[in-house]
Amino acid sequence: MESGKRHSQVVTDGPSRAPARAMMKAIGFTDEDLRKPLIGVANTWTEIGPCNFHLRALAEHVKAGVRAAGGTPLEFNTVSISDGITMGTEGMKASLISREVIADSIELVARGNSLDGLVCLSACDKTNPGVMMALARLDIPGLALYGGSINHGHHNGKALTVQDVFEAVGAFNAGKIDEKEFRSVENAACPTAGACGGQFTANTMATIMEAIGISPAGLNSVPATDEAKNKAAFRCGELVMNLVRRNLKPSQIMTRKAFENAIAAVAASGGSTNAVLHLLALAREANVSLKIDEFDTISARTPTIATLKPGGLYTAVEMHQAGGISLLLRRLLEGGHLHKDCFTVTGRTIGEEVAAAPETAGQQVIRPTTKPFKPTGGLVILHGNLAEEGGVLKLAGTAIKHFKGPARVFNNEEDAMAAVSAQQIKPGDVVVIRYEGPRGGPGMREMLGVTGSLAGAGMSENVALLTDGRFSGATRGFSIGHVAPEAFTGGLIALVHEGDPIEIDVATRRLQLEVPAAELARRRKAWRQPVPRYARGVMAKYANTVSSAAEGAVTT
Repeated sequence: MESGKRHSQVVTDGPSRAPARAMMKAIGFTDEDLRKPLIGVANTWTEIGPCNFHLRALAEHVKAGVRAAGGTPLEFNTVSISDGITMGTEGMKASLISREVIADSIELVARGNSLDGLVCLSACDKTNPGVMMALARLDIPGLALYGGSINHGHHNGKALTVQDVFEAVGAFNAGKIDEKEFRSVENAACPTAGACGGQFTANTMATIMEAIGISPAGLNSVPATDEAKNKAAFRCGELVMNLVRRNLKPSQIMTRKAFENAIAAVAASGGSTNAVLHLLALAREANVSLKIDEFDTISARTPTIATLKPGGLYTAVEMHQAGGISLLLRRLLEGGHLHKDCFTVTGRTIGEEVAAAPETAGQQVIRPTTKPFKPTGGLVILHGNLAEEGGVLKLAGTAIKHFKGPARVFNNEEDAMAAVSAQQIKPGDVVVIRYEGPRGGPGMREMLGVTGSLAGAGMSENVALLTDGRFSGATRGFSIGHVAPEAFTGGLIALVHEGDPIEIDVATRRLQLEVPAAELARRRKAWRQPVPRYARGVMAKYANTVSSAAEGAVTT
């Protein structure tokens, strides 16, 4: 049988490599170890936040699986930024930028050490696309495992997630709850390790990872602290050795049809708008042609069949208990919304993997496509003079289909949050938050603090928001993100004045600033690009090389 040691021999074999072997032996590797395929275990462990906290222990089970299957594991770490912790601060600008750093750092370690295969452990929002981008870019046999969702909290008979804490901020500021209730929600919402517990960005990306085939079906939705997660990790260690021996690469898995499967899964589950950004970026790494408007096309033909927070009723743990991601994909397969012949990292097709996915009797989380919660999916791409390249709306978080109102204009998130906290936003307003785009931020901060506070104050269905930044997967309400071109590059969003009428129409996919052309020309002539916020360091490098959000906000 082929051992799979196709790359690492340049590091380990022959008399000239004695110095390298000596250094490897210094940390405990033997000659026998070095004769085997070298398998990288790329970890995104951190003790800053719950999402990735448990991955350090989970990696030991991956490594045990690699050893049991005849490989030699080499664990290394990369960065992780917690969106939930940095939300609403300057530090949130580091989050999206970390996606590129994660992909770059994994690539450097894998190329530098000529690894034969790769297992990536991820959990928080940007670690998931970051590791997938690295796998696509490297195109060596490998797979990814999502660390799993946090358990939901319990308070007054209600299942809580971190979304409830953000919304409690708004409720507290509006006088709807007292300080004791506010603190009770804060203390109960996040009881264990694991990523945020709704179909927010982390769990949306975990769904994508299974749907696109780069994670084994049935393993990602296992919660973070479930004992079965350790078994899943061991299984991934075994599976990577099968991939290495067969030389089955990510390019054979992440195909055009697989991307369509991933988009359908996002649409069907009411997933995060961040999926648009990350799948566009991943497609570029995988050399797959994918345009932003295709998300609208696929979503329009895919029914919403899961009711998951923030727009629905249930948490990610409850989805797992119902049947998990595999059941969601099985329903899509049965309804003709899944390309069944796409290969996965198990060596089987996605159709073979999910056709017999189990379902818990009486579950209410996932429906057949013949009885959907909504006839179409959760994603809409808007265009118009305010978004010539596109803007992204998540219908799963709102019932509004048309909105027209006066602009309330803010040049950063902090100013918008201050206005919301001071109850200066009124029903009918269109809140515009600009200069938060990929270049202008830089880094496209999420606006969960603003949207959560509005929701907590009871205003999520009578105020519209739009930004050239992003919205969290936990956002609900009539919120449009990724508006492109962004303000910093002279997009029309930069020319909006306080009180300007803005119309948003879902049926026609239109996002329009209703100001005469002559007046817009006058404003454009007077507009000047702001001085970049960062003159050096990683933030400046990113701002100088990043593309439009409509292209995935990738660096070139």
